[in-house]
Amino acid sequence: MKKYFLILSDIEKKIREGLYTSGQKLPSVRIAAETYGCSISTITRAYAELEKRHAIYSVPQSGFYVVVKPGDWRDKRDGRMINFATVLPDIDAFPYLDFQHCLNKAIDIYKYDLFTYGDPQGLESFRHTLVSHLANDQVFAKTERIYITSGAQQALEILAKMPFPNGKTAVLIEQPSYDRYLRFLEREAIPVYGIARTAEGLDLGELEERFGSGEIKFFYTMSRYHNPLGTTCSLEERKAIARLARKYDVYVLEDDYMADLGTERQFDPIYAYDGGSHVIYVKSFSKIIFPGLRLGAIVLPERLLKTFHAYKIYPDSSLLSQAALEVYIKNGMYERHKHTIGSLYTSRMRALTESVERYNEPGLMEVPDIHSGIYTHFKVKPTVNIERLIKRLVERKISVVSSKDFYLSNHLEREKFLRISISQTQPEQIDQGVKAIVEEVRRADGVG
Repeated sequence: MKKYFLILSDIEKKIREGLYTSGQKLPSVRIAAETYGCSISTITRAYAELEKRHAIYSVPQSGFYVVVKPGDWRDKRDGRMINFATVLPDIDAFPYLDFQHCLNKAIDIYKYDLFTYGDPQGLESFRHTLVSHLANDQVFAKTERIYITSGAQQALEILAKMPFPNGKTAVLIEQPSYDRYLRFLEREAIPVYGIARTAEGLDLGELEERFGSGEIKFFYTMSRYHNPLGTTCSLEERKAIARLARKYDVYVLEDDYMADLGTERQFDPIYAYDGGSHVIYVKSFSKIIFPGLRLGAIVLPERLLKTFHAYKIYPDSSLLSQAALEVYIKNGMYERHKHTIGSLYTSRMRALTESVERYNEPGLMEVPDIHSGIYTHFKVKPTVNIERLIKRLVERKISVVSSKDFYLSNHLEREKFLRISISQTQPEQIDQGVKAIVEEVRRADGVG
């Protein structure tokens, strides 16, 4: 089964990247079987699946050919712009046909249940499915501890507003961190403190001091593929955070929003070292399926269930979306797409790393060694005028994001960097963009 999915993903990738062009004949079943080292029946099955997805078509007595796809009038992207700024997934990698099938199937299965108000906790059968789905990431939880939310953002906002059983009121958040959440906390006047996180990680001694202050109700962290840094917490850090949370009765809000994009085999979230006592686990589905689904899942410690339910009193997540995603997961489509899109982003991150090695100069920019996810950052000298640098890059049709908005407004110790996203960039664009960024950083006038 795994071999079949790998072959299917590889052929789709070659079609998407133009290695198999529109109208081109694919290798014969026999030749493809020899190339992939598998049986003819496996290739036949893969070709049949691709034909069903309208990616290829068969001509009797001739073979299989790539479907000719006309330009999509809905795609408004400027082909001349190298977009290192976007947070959106690659729209060319969206599983449109697969999910259309799942939507239709969901209506067939749940037609009497999908158009009611539903349960604030989410579709029960979907939550049952998530029990085993989350267990694959070492997040073991009972169905009653899982809530479905309108995206991960809703879960983050509810938790910031609601009281916690430890009686504390302040939020501790990494600096830099998720910009929309920072602005929300400031807008709602929620007591919030920052703790520095760099490419090297967190200062665990400072973290213990903050936890021991008696003020912190929860610590918000992105344990892997941090936005905007792109970095991942070390095993030591993950274990320490779980231990300190128990010791000082501080909750940890673990935003594992990119859990499905990684290729690391040995990553367990902070939740795995806590067992759900003090760690709140949040997962988003927007980075792997469609952002428009607005679906997230949260696993809550027992002591938070009643209060969270009271704050999330209305069933505001689409039942149809939940049911379709349930079908998508159960049919194995999610796992296959996860491999496809994870491999796609990993290859782009590899291209970025190679371009940085090719063009960057010692002492010019600091770039972490990142292999997965969609983000990284280019740290520049404190004397570089970031806004002027970004303006010059825009003139060269390159969009990036400044580090400025990823800090609390009152946080003084800020690093200067460009956040780089590879979610919608092709390898040739990556190389061209990195080359231009290095040239413009080199030109920087040194005025802060």
